[in-house]
Amino acid sequence: MLSWAYTVLSMTVRIAIPEPTSSDTGYNQRSLPPYLAALHAAGATPIIIPLHEHQDRVAKLLEGVQGVLLPGSRYDVDPQRFSEDRIPECGPADPARNAVDELLIQDAFNLHKPILAICHGAQTLNVWCNGSLIQDLKSDGKTAVNHSPGRDIVEAHPVHITPGSRLASLLPPGAPAELKVNSSHHQAIRRVGDNLRPIAVSPADGVVEAVELNTPGHFVLGVQWHPERTYTASAFSRAIFAAFIDAVEAWHPRRIDESVAAE
Repeated sequence: MLSWAYTVLSMTVRIAIPEPTSSDTGYNQRSLPPYLAALHAAGATPIIIPLHEHQDRVAKLLEGVQGVLLPGSRYDVDPQRFSEDRIPECGPADPARNAVDELLIQDAFNLHKPILAICHGAQTLNVWCNGSLIQDLKSDGKTAVNHSPGRDIVEAHPVHITPGSRLASLLPPGAPAELKVNSSHHQAIRRVGDNLRPIAVSPADGVVEAVELNTPGHFVLGVQWHPERTYTASAFSRAIFAAFIDAVEAWHPRRIDESVAAE
């Protein structure tokens, strides 16, 4: 279990973020701090959700958070979750991370809490919404772009952002709808999940790079790249986190009659 502690009393909104993996301490210690730093800089308090807690304990933690951030992971999504046999190039899954992600997503959808899903988190979100994944981009013939050039490559490849989308609204006025992002993944969205819509693609090979929920008033955004890694250097990355935190600050608990009416 990780032991980062924060005491910034001026922050009011609390964001649940699961540990990236259940077994790779080194990966967690390397990858989690940029998420936490970005959330703090954007004005939120991250609440780390341990992956080995009982479900009732996780549910209790979720009562005190107003938004969910699903981070990346070094593990893959189990293809059985979207009714496919595993191919040799598909890596192992992380059942403990998956179980916690399921609880966080279900809670967020039940109560319309905002979600920001990044890389593995975006893939998990898509599968939870009954979508499917490309198990391995190279095996699937998607070789026009190197989607995993390494953590230190800041501008790996361009993405084209759909005009009128939430992401497009975060671009500076007059900015082109195509910009370069970092990239660190070998799986990707194949069939977009229910009520999600693709809002960014890699123009060279058509790989879906971002999705958003097609429900007005519920902020759910999934991006395949890693804006937390470029938070200090990229105004667009900061805008993504700022929009997420703005939505969290505007969130209010849904009344029972609202929940029933939305069914």
